[in-house]
Amino acid sequence: MAEINVVPYIDVMLVLLVIFMVTAPLLYHGVELDLPETRSEPLDEEQQEPVIVSIDADGRLYLNIAEEPEAALGREALLERIRAVMRQSPQRRVLVRGDRRVPYGEVVALMAQLQGAGVPSLGLMSRPAAGEG
Repeated sequence: MAEINVVPYIDVMLVLLVIFMVTAPLLYHGVELDLPETRSEPLDEEQQEPVIVSIDADGRLYLNIAEEPEAALGREALLERIRAVMRQSPQRRVLVRGDRRVPYGEVVALMAQLQGAGVPSLGLMSRPAAGEG
């Protein structure tokens, strides 16, 4: 018999396909972030001012596009304003600026809620490292 039996090769390929289909979603999980590095250039100016959500050391939230940017907002009021902004300009950039004393879990929870409010791309703001121009 001079023919090659390809059935075992097909079986191996199907097993590999199943393995890749199962493991691929496990490799990508969590909140999508666009994290800045400490040694980076400032972002290019865009046509629209980015929306900046700030969280202070006490957990109070501020929004730079509010009527009173220095006045703290409740979480639901903040999310409602973000939803309204995203309805008007869905590609507008949203940046989170958090005090270094805020627990990491609170920042992550805020970012998850912002994504739930329709923000497609989130970024974290940081200050340049000391000694950088």
